[in-house]
Amino acid sequence: METAATIVECPRDAWQGLPDFIPTEYKAEYLKELVLAGFKHIDAVSFVSPKHVKQMADSEEVMAKLNTSLPLEIGPPDIIGIVVNEKGLQRALVAPGVTTIGYPYSISAYFRRANANVTRDESRLLVEELRKETAAANRGLVIYISMAFGNPYGEPWGPEIVGDTLEWLKDIRVRTVSLADTVGHASPQLVGDLYRSVKDHVAGIELGVHLHSRPENAEEKILAAYEAGCRRFDGALTGLGGCPFAGDNLIGNIATEDILAALLKAGADPGIDSGRLAKVLEMTNEIRAKYAHAPLVN
Repeated sequence: METAATIVECPRDAWQGLPDFIPTEYKAEYLKELVLAGFKHIDAVSFVSPKHVKQMADSEEVMAKLNTSLPLEIGPPDIIGIVVNEKGLQRALVAPGVTTIGYPYSISAYFRRANANVTRDESRLLVEELRKETAAANRGLVIYISMAFGNPYGEPWGPEIVGDTLEWLKDIRVRTVSLADTVGHASPQLVGDLYRSVKDHVAGIELGVHLHSRPENAEEKILAAYEAGCRRFDGALTGLGGCPFAGDNLIGNIATEDILAALLKAGADPGIDSGRLAKVLEMTNEIRAKYAHAPLVN
């Protein structure tokens, strides 16, 4: 008997660093094809400064076009919109079709300063505010724990720090958390060991993983997380995108098609239409060729 698994497709993460702007209409069409292929959870947009992330400057327009294009018989997807401050939250809450707010909470002081220039206390206060405001607006909230699997900056790190963070999130009633291997340095062994060691901290929380990897050990990392009990996985088709701090051009988002293959091998059913998926992969390769200047992926 197959076990259910949740796939979170992350085009926002794949697109945000691309050098050339993807037209709004194309983004909306791409997101529609993801929904038609069976993706029910999509990290689609972000509400951050257009000065810093030009690719996401049209998030409201993308969502408006997506909403009007979806067939009535298709249930509305869970659309995640990433925010990093209160201003972004207010934009996300009024954007059509955004059902879940996402926030990257870093346990690395260096990474937190580099990305948002905030202290740990300031970041925690924002998470608590996000929790209150999303609950009041009947929206979901997912917190990404950046650097959950270690970091290259020589800072204190360990499963106990991740566990303490999860205990705090549980205490403030956050219900969805994703552990991020931000720089992609974790081994499959570490992925499995860390997940096992912290999952007991999160009774009542859906605990997922957002892993980065070199292509050759991506499947091992997914299977290590799955065998440790994880059933929620983030990915990006063809492995496009990732963290610029990784220091290795081959480290990026794990390709969703690799996640699907690994989960099927493990006996899980992600519920994706393979025929429709082929069309979205074709569109992804068009994006790679036209806007990322990256080689096509078969």
